[in-house]
Amino acid sequence: MATGSELGDYLRSRRERVRPEDVGQPGGDRRRVPGLRREEVALLAGISTEYYLRLEQGRDRHPSEQVLHGIARALLLDGDEETYLHELARPPRPRSRRAARPAKVSPGVESLINSWTATPAHVHGPHLVTLAANPMAVALCPHFAVGVNALRAAFLEPEMRELYRDWDGMTVKAVAYLRSVVGGGADDDPRLVGLLGELSLRSDRFRTLWARKEVRRKTSGVTRMRHPLVGDLDLHYEKFALPEAPGQMLVTYHAPAGSDTRERLDLLAHLIT
Repeated sequence: MATGSELGDYLRSRRERVRPEDVGQPGGDRRRVPGLRREEVALLAGISTEYYLRLEQGRDRHPSEQVLHGIARALLLDGDEETYLHELARPPRPRSRRAARPAKVSPGVESLINSWTATPAHVHGPHLVTLAANPMAVALCPHFAVGVNALRAAFLEPEMRELYRDWDGMTVKAVAYLRSVVGGGADDDPRLVGLLGELSLRSDRFRTLWARKEVRRKTSGVTRMRHPLVGDLDLHYEKFALPEAPGQMLVTYHAPAGSDTRERLDLLAHLIT
């Protein structure tokens, strides 16, 4: 579950990034702290300064939906950020005593992605460990193979810096996506705690990005790679949640017909057959 400090830290980080002039407040050089003052957030959210202070200090952990919505509006949070705020403030769920079953991809989904002989596709679970991958996905990136944690590889495997032409941008999106996925439940998951601890110790880049507390559940876009066999690729990716398997996400990569990237994907498919 989320602790009071997690909620407070998130509120503080979002408050400090809002420029006073963006919400109709006077700016100027006299401000001693970045962003908005607590009393300004409270006024904009329609709550008392004392109550908002209790939230940032962790003395109140579960404000109402109405209060959260008012704070989200005051801090100019987008949809992903407001959803994350609500997750942090949600009361803890009772812990199940049942041992978690190993995550498996349904035979139908596995058969589907294996039928895509020229389209890289893989399925990952909530910890971003690959649960299923077709041959094209592994040919595109060996770290998309089953059993590999793609997030861990992104920060700790040197080949990933060579593969991604915009490694900095990719890592920003990856960390913001992870935070959106775990919500306020990171402390309840030993595997996730272990992953975050390892990455924080071994990667300065991850530690810096995680501290930003940015949230973005981006499910489509373009990723740019430099493949060692076929050269530069501008790949459109799409992520689809699998409703029958909570926490599992199907990720596909494609390129428009007639594009250089499409031709290079076809070449990659030919090379692995």
